[in-house]
Amino acid sequence: IERFPFYALSYFQQTVVKSLQNGTFSGSGYNSLGIIYGVFSFSNLLAPTVVTVIGPKMTMFFSGLLYSGYIAVFIIPSTWAFYLTSVLIGIGAAMLWTAQGHFLVENSEASTINRNTGVFWGLLQCSMLFGNLYIYFDWNGRTEISVHCVSSCSETILRLVKDKTILLLSPCMAYSGLELSFYSGVYGTCIGATSEFGEAAKGLIGISGIVVGVGEIVGGGLFGLMCKNSRFRRTSVVFLGMVVHFVAFYLIFLNIPNDAPVVFDTNTLKNPYLTPSVSIALLCSFLLGLGDSCFNTQLYSILGHVYAEQSTPAFAIFKFIQSIFAAVAFFYSGYLLLMWQLLLMVLLGFTGTLCFFVVERMQNFSADLQEY
Repeated sequence: IERFPFYALSYFQQTVVKSLQNGTFSGSGYNSLGIIYGVFSFSNLLAPTVVTVIGPKMTMFFSGLLYSGYIAVFIIPSTWAFYLTSVLIGIGAAMLWTAQGHFLVENSEASTINRNTGVFWGLLQCSMLFGNLYIYFDWNGRTEISVHCVSSCSETILRLVKDKTILLLSPCMAYSGLELSFYSGVYGTCIGATSEFGEAAKGLIGISGIVVGVGEIVGGGLFGLMCKNSRFRRTSVVFLGMVVHFVAFYLIFLNIPNDAPVVFDTNTLKNPYLTPSVSIALLCSFLLGLGDSCFNTQLYSILGHVYAEQSTPAFAIFKFIQSIFAAVAFFYSGYLLLMWQLLLMVLLGFTGTLCFFVVERMQNFSADLQEY
């Protein structure tokens, strides 16, 4: 629940921060998100120790307090507090994701891991609905926005990092980080900066966030609740996620101006290949959310299946890889034109999907050997 306002806030953070620029505040939304995910990535190396020492429930509680502090900064914005709480929430996020991954696997069996993952992901993404509903109604028409344990956990992480399965899943995890930064921070900013959308552009950021959330919830429910638990299903869902994302990237390339991510003081100056369409923009939002749920639910599922006895360090490694690539993406998002950002995601997404297929093939082969 604590992440609900943060998820909505991160979606339009760069747009908010651009409107706060003055003599006393000079923060950057992209830089803040980059700091968050940078600290997040390295904090994941310590998260398993914290979860083991104080337990997943207390870890989630204290992490929630750090999330609250970050959100409270926007009441009276100041640059130093903005970046300080960015560091703190990066630490809190690592603890929270690792703790909830451990808690999820601890309370699941092989026959229920997909169902529980789907329910978790669907509830999590409700944040995209509630927070962005407020943004739409409030912003529409506006042009501006005002010890032994430590050693044991470390050894386990170091051992798993070298594991063939983790290495093969790394490109898929890395891709989830790039597309996370894109749908949660960059795409909404692009919509808000598109001059062809006129006065409705800022309000469309909220609508886009809602539609992304709908895609996430539909994906979480469809793949977590309606499908039976099987390894074949995982590969099918990941392949669907790749196709859905590639379609979305192509439509975004045609529909959104190429300079949309990098303009700060003005709206876009370049013209896209098509006349920007609100319908296409929102369709892409839905596809981004749906594809993201495909990758994340199946990564959670396969990690919970393969590393049922080592879930805490496995999820820590997953979030480490995901967040470090998200951090890198947030830092370059304000400098790279849209087409290059989309191209990077296409290349890594294709590689990650192939590697996921290899891992599933390995798991099928191992299961067949055990039967004999």
